[in-house]
Amino acid sequence: MDTTKRLVWAIGLATVLVAGCAENRYREEENFGDAVRAAKARQIVNPDAGRSAPAPDGIDGTAAKATMDRYQKSFESPPPPANVFTIGVGGQSGGTSTR
Repeated sequence: MDTTKRLVWAIGLATVLVAGCAENRYREEENFGDAVRAAKARQIVNPDAGRSAPAPDGIDGTAAKATMDRYQKSFESPPPPANVFTIGVGGQSGGTSTR
Protein backbone atom coordinates (compact mmCIF):
# COMPACT_ATOMS: atom_id res chain seq x y z
CA MET A 1 0.00 0.00 0.00
CA ASP A 2 2.88 2.34 0.70
CA THR A 3 4.17 1.85 -2.86
CA THR A 4 0.72 2.56 -4.29
CA LYS A 5 0.46 5.85 -2.40
CA ARG A 6 3.88 6.89 -3.64
CA LEU A 7 2.96 5.98 -7.20
CA VAL A 8 -0.30 7.96 -7.03
CA TRP A 9 1.54 10.90 -5.47
CA ALA A 10 4.26 10.77 -8.17
CA ILE A 11 1.67 10.62 -10.96
CA GLY A 12 -0.22 13.55 -9.43
CA LEU A 13 2.98 15.58 -9.12
CA ALA A 14 3.97 14.77 -12.70
CA THR A 15 0.51 15.81 -13.91
CA VAL A 16 0.75 19.16 -12.11
CA LEU A 17 4.23 19.81 -13.49
CA VAL A 18 3.23 18.96 -17.06
CA ALA A 19 0.09 21.10 -16.79
CA GLY A 20 2.23 24.03 -15.65
CA CYS A 21 4.30 23.79 -18.81
CA ALA A 22 1.29 23.62 -21.10
CA GLU A 23 0.60 26.62 -23.29
CA ASN A 24 -2.19 28.76 -21.92
CA ARG A 25 -3.35 30.80 -24.88
CA TYR A 26 -6.63 32.63 -25.17
CA ARG A 27 -8.50 33.05 -28.42
CA GLU A 28 -8.18 36.83 -28.17
CA GLU A 29 -4.40 36.56 -28.14
CA GLU A 30 -4.18 34.50 -31.33
CA ASN A 31 -4.50 37.53 -33.59
CA PHE A 32 -2.97 40.07 -31.21
CA GLY A 33 -1.15 42.75 -33.22
CA ASP A 34 -2.54 41.75 -36.62
CA ALA A 35 -4.42 45.04 -37.01
CA VAL A 36 -1.27 47.06 -36.34
CA ARG A 37 0.79 44.97 -38.74
CA ALA A 38 -1.90 45.28 -41.43
CA ALA A 39 -2.16 49.07 -40.98
CA LYS A 40 1.61 49.38 -41.22
CA ALA A 41 1.68 47.29 -44.39
CA ARG A 42 -1.04 49.45 -45.99
CA GLN A 43 1.01 52.60 -45.37
CA ILE A 44 3.99 51.30 -47.32
CA VAL A 45 3.33 52.14 -50.97
CA ASN A 46 6.50 50.67 -52.43
CA PRO A 47 8.55 48.48 -50.10
CA ASP A 48 11.42 48.32 -52.64
CA ALA A 49 11.69 52.09 -53.05
CA GLY A 50 15.06 52.27 -51.34
CA ARG A 51 16.61 49.82 -53.79
CA SER A 52 15.46 51.46 -57.01
CA ALA A 53 15.00 55.14 -56.23
CA PRO A 54 15.35 57.40 -59.28
CA ALA A 55 17.22 60.69 -59.04
CA PRO A 56 14.89 63.38 -57.70
CA ASP A 57 13.81 66.17 -60.00
CA GLY A 58 14.13 69.75 -58.89
CA ILE A 59 16.85 71.73 -57.17
CA ASP A 60 20.53 70.91 -57.71
CA GLY A 61 23.01 70.27 -54.88
CA THR A 62 24.62 73.75 -54.88
CA ALA A 63 21.31 75.59 -54.64
CA ALA A 64 20.06 73.16 -51.98
CA LYS A 65 23.17 73.74 -49.85
CA ALA A 66 22.83 77.52 -50.17
CA THR A 67 19.17 77.27 -49.14
CA MET A 68 20.01 75.17 -46.09
CA ASP A 69 22.82 77.56 -45.10
CA ARG A 70 20.43 80.54 -45.26
CA TYR A 71 17.91 78.59 -43.23
CA GLN A 72 20.46 77.75 -40.54
CA LYS A 73 21.68 81.38 -40.40
CA SER A 74 18.13 82.57 -39.85
CA PHE A 75 18.31 81.08 -36.34
CA GLU A 76 21.51 82.88 -35.33
CA SER A 77 19.73 86.09 -34.35
CA PRO A 78 16.08 86.21 -33.31
CA PRO A 79 13.67 88.30 -35.37
CA PRO A 80 12.72 91.71 -33.96
CA PRO A 81 9.62 91.55 -31.76
CA ALA A 82 6.38 92.78 -33.30
CA ASN A 83 4.54 95.55 -31.49
CA VAL A 84 1.05 94.16 -31.10
CA PHE A 85 -0.40 97.45 -29.92
CA THR A 86 0.07 99.11 -33.34
CA ILE A 87 -1.80 96.51 -35.36
CA GLY A 88 -4.68 98.24 -37.14
CA VAL A 89 -3.82 101.72 -35.81
CA GLY A 90 -3.74 104.50 -38.37
CA GLY A 91 -5.64 102.75 -41.13
CA GLN A 92 -9.26 102.11 -41.94
CA SER A 93 -10.62 98.64 -41.91
CA GLY A 94 -12.44 97.54 -45.02
CA GLY A 95 -15.73 96.79 -43.25
CA THR A 96 -16.55 100.28 -41.93
CA SER A 97 -18.33 102.98 -43.85
CA THR A 98 -18.40 106.74 -43.22
CA ARG A 99 -21.39 108.99 -43.90
